[in-house]
Amino acid sequence: MQVIVDSVPIAMTGLAVAFAGRTGLFNIGAEGQFILGQITGAIVGFYVPMPPILHPLFIILCAFAVGGLYAGFAAWLKNRFNIHEVISTIMLNWIAYYFMIFIVNMKSVKVPGSQHSPEILDTAKINFFHRDFRTTAEGQALSESSPFLRPFIRTDAGYAIIIMLITALLLWLILKYTRLGYELRAVGYNRYAAEFSAMPVKRNALMSMFISGGVAAVGGAMLVMSTSYYITMLGTTEGYGWDGISVALIASNHPIGCVFAGLLYAALKFGGLEIQSRMRAPTEIINIMIGTLVLCIALAPALPRLAERLERKE
Repeated sequence: MQVIVDSVPIAMTGLAVAFAGRTGLFNIGAEGQFILGQITGAIVGFYVPMPPILHPLFIILCAFAVGGLYAGFAAWLKNRFNIHEVISTIMLNWIAYYFMIFIVNMKSVKVPGSQHSPEILDTAKINFFHRDFRTTAEGQALSESSPFLRPFIRTDAGYAIIIMLITALLLWLILKYTRLGYELRAVGYNRYAAEFSAMPVKRNALMSMFISGGVAAVGGAMLVMSTSYYITMLGTTEGYGWDGISVALIASNHPIGCVFAGLLYAALKFGGLEIQSRMRAPTEIINIMIGTLVLCIALAPALPRLAERLERKE
């Protein structure tokens, strides 16, 4: 169950990169958008008290808007000044990183004697079972008596898993069955043909990056609401955005595939700690496995061409 929990932020950034990739854009800025989502979750989760159900929904909406606008700015730079989104989003990643450090170090945010923000309110948390419930007699008794609920009680499992699955389904439906999705895919297949067909290419690029950035930011907000509960200067930059690029490549930019690719990636990445403790093997082996897997998948489209060339030589 913990592997599924760990796969949620990786799958969300993978969905963000994959959605932009299906429309011909390379969103390298998922890391920065993810960080902004964490900041939004921590700030709104603590400083904006609301009822239990509305509070997480409001945080998700705020995070989606912040991440979408941040990624949309990169699309605007591409449309207005022809600045490639790879360059602009990489720069925006660093802006988000240092902005996070600035926020955490603010006297009104930073907890005295620590390097993190205050813990979000209980109304903003989206776990199935609160962490304090695990240590209570009732929680331990329920964990022992119910094998089905035991994984949910002993881990940080929560509604983030459901939200991630719904997000993947919605993105797939948008790309597959809506006019917007058709236009976005058309731009991704051939930008010039889409322009010749009088499609609003620039508007679609802006919309694609807005949705992509919003999804990545929601992933960051859900990490705060379900696992970390606050932001720190070091813990916020765990590379989930970069992992999302690998997940999108493994899934061939398919939204549903990102769910399974994120699960595989999380099992390999976080399973490395278990391998290190039990087999005394270096965790770098996992990175080698992940890199080899991504490389093989990236080379897959070129294999038929290579086979044709070999046949011609023979």
